Amino acid sequence: MPIRKILNTLFLMLLCNTAYALSNDYDIVITKSKQELAVVKGDQTVKYFRIATGKGGNGTKREQGDQKTPVGIYKIIDFKNNSQFHLFMQIDYPNLLDAWYGYKNNIISADEFKKIAVAYKSRQKPPQDTRLGGYIGIHGIGQQNDEQLQIHNGYNWTNGCIALTNEQIMELKQYVAIGTKVIIRE
Repeated sequence: MPIRKILNTLFLMLLCNTAYALSNDYDIVITKSKQELAVVKGDQTVKYFRIATGKGGNGTKREQGDQKTPVGIYKIIDFKNNSQFHLFMQIDYPNLLDAWYGYKNNIISADEFKKIAVAYKSRQKPPQDTRLGGYIGIHGIGQQNDEQLQIHNGYNWTNGCIALTNEQIMELKQYVAIGTKVIIRE
């Protein structure tokens, strides 16, 4: 695929924001450096949660295995109620910008970039098996005990996801639907 065509596709899709219609009035705003997840409705913050993020440190996720939490604008695309992490809310990582950087930095091929772009345009789950990684979301702790809670409260322990306690993830669920916008900041 010629580079100009890739850039045009990326620009038009981002401009039109055709992936996933918002299903509710709430947005999720995550600030990694503050270990904070905010539920926002319009200009008002409705609820705050303390979170843990990826143990890979600062910066955005660029490649599978870097254990970083991505930075960008995403949408909730799936719920898994019987996850090993209690409840898992999957986001649409990698998005078009992640794919563009992956292509530009020779992490993914033009064909893989195209597949991600087509998934975005058709409101489908992006490929989760490229070198960019996948299966990123917001989830609980899973088998929750005192030791797990100590780890959760003291460290960024995930492989790139955003984690809350099991009680918090269930409380968050009332604000979230397929299509809810998730803004992740450093």
